[in-house]
Amino acid sequence: MKNAAEQLEIIKRGAVEIIPEKELEEKLKTGRPLRIKFGADPSAPDIHLGHTVVLNKLRQFQDLGHHVIFLIGDFTAMIGDPTGKSETRKALSKEQVEENAKSYKEQVFKVLDKHKTEVVYNSHWLEKMNLMDVFKLSAQYTVARMLERKDFAARFENEKDISILEFLYPLLQGHDSVHLKADLEIGGTDQKFNLLMGRTLQQKAGQAAQVVLTMPLLEGTDGVQKMSKSLGNYIGITETPNEIFGKTMSISDTLMIRYYELLTSEPLAEIKALHPMEAKKKLARLIVARFYGEKEAGAAEEHFTSVFKKGELPQEIETISLDRGELPLIDLLAETKLAPSRSEAKRLIQQGGVSVDGETLTDEKTKISLANERTIKVGKRKFLRVKNG
Repeated sequence: MKNAAEQLEIIKRGAVEIIPEKELEEKLKTGRPLRIKFGADPSAPDIHLGHTVVLNKLRQFQDLGHHVIFLIGDFTAMIGDPTGKSETRKALSKEQVEENAKSYKEQVFKVLDKHKTEVVYNSHWLEKMNLMDVFKLSAQYTVARMLERKDFAARFENEKDISILEFLYPLLQGHDSVHLKADLEIGGTDQKFNLLMGRTLQQKAGQAAQVVLTMPLLEGTDGVQKMSKSLGNYIGITETPNEIFGKTMSISDTLMIRYYELLTSEPLAEIKALHPMEAKKKLARLIVARFYGEKEAGAAEEHFTSVFKKGELPQEIETISLDRGELPLIDLLAETKLAPSRSEAKRLIQQGGVSVDGETLTDEKTKISLANERTIKVGKRKFLRVKNG
């Protein structure tokens, strides 16, 4: 195991805050494996690169010899945590939570070492609490302190509802830390209040308080807003290797360095010495290889080179049949799902993002004959062959 100073240098990479850093250094000096807690509510089944920022840091802790506890908040997901939101988040049913948890767990082990990860579910101890236990837990914090949390304060100021149930969420998350005797808890910057709650409740329980480590929220491919499926600026870890590679190549050079810092362990000085195009290709290979292996990463790079640099068509393009002789271009995109909606199809066409058999078309009303097979290209990465049948 590396010494405390060497470990701290690795741990600090990309981190926003370590609260308090001195306590972490002292814990590392003991030489014992630390209990590193990370909790995730399975509110959605799909993971994108933004979620893997924390997972990558957890993997670094594993590689340093520490014990990672991956806590699936199946109980708290049925409450609904509004962190960062302007309104109450809908609670999930037990069936939804179970299904999402299964999918989530399968995906996180594309980053974490399965054999070095302890998976726990907080329903195992929270379901056993009785009403008196809840009263005692609630008495350890005040409403005034709870309203220090930014999203609660904003909603209170704007006279938006905050349920008593939501006040219980950070208390239950903190109680998880007490139950697990965590040495350190990691999360995004939007979770800082809840993470610090764990320190408070551990101290009240007479335990050594956990250190809190926060990681930044990763910007999406647009380089501006937080990576999000709803904003369309995400790279999903279950997307095809070609899609992951292509999306990674589309990011800016500045954002590329940030992705290297937060998603890899590559020495940044070496990366900055490379030509930006070579560095970006290497990043794309690393990301694809993490989720699909080196062979698929190499194939994705070859695909990118042939399609986007040489202007060739992909070797494999899906073909579908439509029982239509001809139809307007906007209908063609909508019916084949090449665009999520007619309004989006119209925008893509008018911006020159759609071509048929190599010809860019900018009028959504253009009639497309399907008497012969047509090759449709939308954006840089979507291809489809359509024929009458």
